[in-house]
Amino acid sequence: MSEAPTSLPSLANLPWWELLKDPTLQALITVALAENKDLKRAVSSIEEFEARLAAARTSFLPQVAGHSRLPALGRLRGFRADGFPSDFSYSVLGDVAWELDVWGRIRRSTEASLADLLAHEENRRAVVLALVSGVAQAYFELLQFDMQWDIAKRTLQSWEESVSIARARLRGGITSKLDADQFESERANAAARVAEFERRTSQKENALSVLLGRTPTSIKRGTLLTEQTMPPEVPAGLPSELLQRRPDIVQAEQVLAAATARIGVANAARFPSVTLTGILGVASPRLSNVLTSEATFGASGFNVVAPLLNANALGFQQDAAEAQARQALAQYEQTLLVAFQEVENALVAVHTVREQRHAQIEQVAALRSALRLASLRYRGGVTSYIDVLIAKRNLFDAELSLTETHRLHLVSVVQLYKALGGGWSANDSSEQQTLSRTALPTNRAKQGDRAALRDPDRVGGDRREDQRPGLAVGVTRQ
Repeated sequence: MSEAPTSLPSLANLPWWELLKDPTLQALITVALAENKDLKRAVSSIEEFEARLAAARTSFLPQVAGHSRLPALGRLRGFRADGFPSDFSYSVLGDVAWELDVWGRIRRSTEASLADLLAHEENRRAVVLALVSGVAQAYFELLQFDMQWDIAKRTLQSWEESVSIARARLRGGITSKLDADQFESERANAAARVAEFERRTSQKENALSVLLGRTPTSIKRGTLLTEQTMPPEVPAGLPSELLQRRPDIVQAEQVLAAATARIGVANAARFPSVTLTGILGVASPRLSNVLTSEATFGASGFNVVAPLLNANALGFQQDAAEAQARQALAQYEQTLLVAFQEVENALVAVHTVREQRHAQIEQVAALRSALRLASLRYRGGVTSYIDVLIAKRNLFDAELSLTETHRLHLVSVVQLYKALGGGWSANDSSEQQTLSRTALPTNRAKQGDRAALRDPDRVGGDRREDQRPGLAVGVTRQ
């Protein structure tokens, strides 16, 4: 497996199309980004919350409504005065209601809707990241099963040759029936592994087809597992800011911001709401008089609604909103801890699997030499079948383990790439945004108040910039 030079850019700054060099894998990822059903659902959820945000913003504007009345056919009676709408008069009227956001209820509600939208945008990024890494890992597993299948078939053929030799020696009285049975047993074991890897290969193709948004079908292969180009070496000091690009962390932050804003919404609901109202129209019991000046009417004023008997219920609603914010804060802190854990685990895996792979390569080379010598000694009658059996069995197991380690080495790098947030930021190229389907701007200005959780009395008038919790990791592994 070839190693890329360490002078290349840091792993965390590489997009997936530079990290994964296999053109076939890149094509599969492109198909998955276009057809995967989970990603389409995530994109649709963004469209839903965009509409919700637009609806919330309309609350800042006056609400205008129009009404008209045409009485039932027949003789009109009563209420003959023009300009007085009633059930027995023809009328056309419009009314306006504009709530004055004195206590910040509308502002905080809009902030919550914006934070919900940003959280779902980060959820889409998380789905993209999981999809890219999932397709890569499934593809590498498929290549692993292919190699193990080939190893098992090659080993089966070797055991069949050994069985033929053992049978010939048995007929010549050189060896015993026990020796021949032992070779038959190992041949059957190799045949069983061939069937196992054939089954696992087919099942992995089916799983990868689902990620691609297709019905189960065969998957095209590209570069062999052992010939995959490894990305640059992991630098000795990864900056802690890399964790800030993780979509799950940003999503948890936006969920916390939305929960905090809803505290302000619940608090503002405990104060009187002031609405500027107006009404203007024409009304007359006779249709011919509707357009005359005497038929016009209008009025304006203030509408004040204050909670009285339900004040306690509104207080409990604020308590519930504060409890939800505390839950969101705990989830945010938990997400940070999990992020640190995943990065550290991935760094350890990259470091140790590389050493494991080199050691197993040496082991396989030594076992191949041992098998060659044992076979020559057995055919020459110098040693017994036990040496050949043990050498061949050990080589079979070692080759299978080496193949798995090759895959683990690649997967560990993909997992580190995922743990660091995918190697792209909010200002990435339009190519990536196109491949991920959505033209939604991932660098949309993150507006909205980030009030302290323990400041529920602030109702939206006092805005201050968000301060993310400091991220500090001492990453020193290579």
